[in-house]
Amino acid sequence: MAFKPQSDSEEAMSEINVTPLVDVMLVLVIILLVTAPLLTQSVHVTLPKTAETTPDVKDPPLQVGIDAQGMITLNKLPIDDLVALESALKDELAKNPETALHLYADQAVVYVKLAEVMATVQHSGITKIAFVTVEQ
Repeated sequence: MAFKPQSDSEEAMSEINVTPLVDVMLVLVIILLVTAPLLTQSVHVTLPKTAETTPDVKDPPLQVGIDAQGMITLNKLPIDDLVALESALKDELAKNPETALHLYADQAVVYVKLAEVMATVQHSGITKIAFVTVEQ
């Protein structure tokens, strides 16, 4: 059996040494295992009870309603179509850039109608949208 000396070899080494990669990955796994339990701990406190308060709102939010038949209202005034709704919302947004909107939708409203109204609100530029529901 004859061995070739390594100094005679002119070929480049084409193998990757994965040992350092494995070492780094094992260290990262150990760090993850040590820190994960610390992230889930919480402080259990009993909060004090106070009287109910009303929020300090200078400008009341806009109210968009959709009844079971698909009729749209803005602040309890009927709106003819989505184009009129978008222009009315843009006018309100021009008056107050911090305008919020509360969306009241009947539970019998078809999802397509609700999605169209939400897209119209988004196109008008209003970003603060809240769905109003009742407590069971």
